[in-house]
Amino acid sequence: MKQKFQSERLGTEPIPKLLKSLSIPAIIGMVVMALYNVIDTIFISYGVGISAVAGVTISFPLMMIMMAISAAMGIGGASVISRRLGERKEKEANKVFGNVLTLILLLSVLGFVGAFTFLEPVLILFGATPDILPYAVEYMFPILLATLFFTFGFATNSIIRSEGNARFAMMAMIIPSVLNIILDAIFIFGLNMGVRGAAYATVISQVVTSVMVIQYFLSGKSTLSLTIADFKLKLALVKEITLVGLPAFVQQAAGSLMMISINAMLIRFGGEFYVGVFGIIQRIIMMSFMPMAGIMQGMQPIVGYNYGAKNFARLRETVLLSLKITTIMSVAVFLIVMFFPSFLMSIFTSDQAVIEAGVESMRVMFAAVFLIGIQIISSGLYQALGKAKLALILSLSRQFLFLIPLVLILPHFIGTTGVWLAFPIADFFSFLLAGYLLYRHRGTFLSNEGSSDESSQQEAVKYKEATQSSN
Repeated sequence: MKQKFQSERLGTEPIPKLLKSLSIPAIIGMVVMALYNVIDTIFISYGVGISAVAGVTISFPLMMIMMAISAAMGIGGASVISRRLGERKEKEANKVFGNVLTLILLLSVLGFVGAFTFLEPVLILFGATPDILPYAVEYMFPILLATLFFTFGFATNSIIRSEGNARFAMMAMIIPSVLNIILDAIFIFGLNMGVRGAAYATVISQVVTSVMVIQYFLSGKSTLSLTIADFKLKLALVKEITLVGLPAFVQQAAGSLMMISINAMLIRFGGEFYVGVFGIIQRIIMMSFMPMAGIMQGMQPIVGYNYGAKNFARLRETVLLSLKITTIMSVAVFLIVMFFPSFLMSIFTSDQAVIEAGVESMRVMFAAVFLIGIQIISSGLYQALGKAKLALILSLSRQFLFLIPLVLILPHFIGTTGVWLAFPIADFFSFLLAGYLLYRHRGTFLSNEGSSDESSQQEAVKYKEATQSSN
């Protein structure tokens, strides 16, 4: 009964209270998870040096590909599961979950084999120079061996949130992240293992995540349950999961390609030093965006459930509230970076040359960050609604359509400044696209088939009258 209420409250609890209860755990979990990446970078910077940071930065696109696969399976499966639960189709939701787990198992084999075959050539292709290649290999080899745990932990976290259990999803990120930080200190400084120690810490934390998640589902705390038959792949479900998850994959994959492009341009026009600087700024970007991503993740199960249940008024209220909150957050990020860039850089390094380069670069990169909230919410919205094409367009827009071409073109005219300037220009154009799509499809949020604004409003009125009469 408790498990059933866990998902049904998505359709009954007041939206502000519900969004808060789902978003805050997601924000805390994601911030703590990002924090271990930040501390990881701090430890590597102080314990090994800026060249090691550059090596890890070069290897990061490969890790992002792993995250892209995880995101595709997790977010795609979570969106389908939320809508099935909203439609009261619990058995189909279980089948979706089983298919996601089977896909994770099959795809993780590629990462394990890749550790022994294509790791070094891929890192060289990504721009690793002879000086930083050893650091990149030391970091990625253990992580690729543990692809199964890495993929399983990321994907199932989205699924746990899809049934409304944001608190456990938060704990499944916080506990391993704290463990990772502790192990970082022990392995890097205590045992003098350098970059390899940071990788081992990450692997162990992902194993712990997997154990926690398995115990969660086996204990009966989840709304979902599995039988052996649920693991059998069904083409229709795989197609639905893949189509809905494709925007998340493309977004992460585009992020990987973006990192490769940036690293290549920085090495060509500035050198390895600037790759290290960007590696630090990238962690600051990650920390800045996590709270907004947490709001988006809190929004998605509410949107998915109420879309399946045809509670269109609740869906619209959720979207508007999420947009307001993320806009406030993005403005706050802009102000903090503009006024305190030196402090942010000095957290990571005491090297004055790195700090000065980072301050100059960061102010340019964050110049239009106050527009980012609408991009994050709109992309998450279309994923939750199962509108794969629109979600794909938005996922591609900032990184693939705007940022990457600008990164590849501008440095030829203004050097490394062109890399930094590409960010605010891409943010501006992505904002215009997201705003246009939201305005154009504003009626779609109230209609299962994407009907006109008028018919959508009529359905919302009918729902409101029905709920009032039932009360």
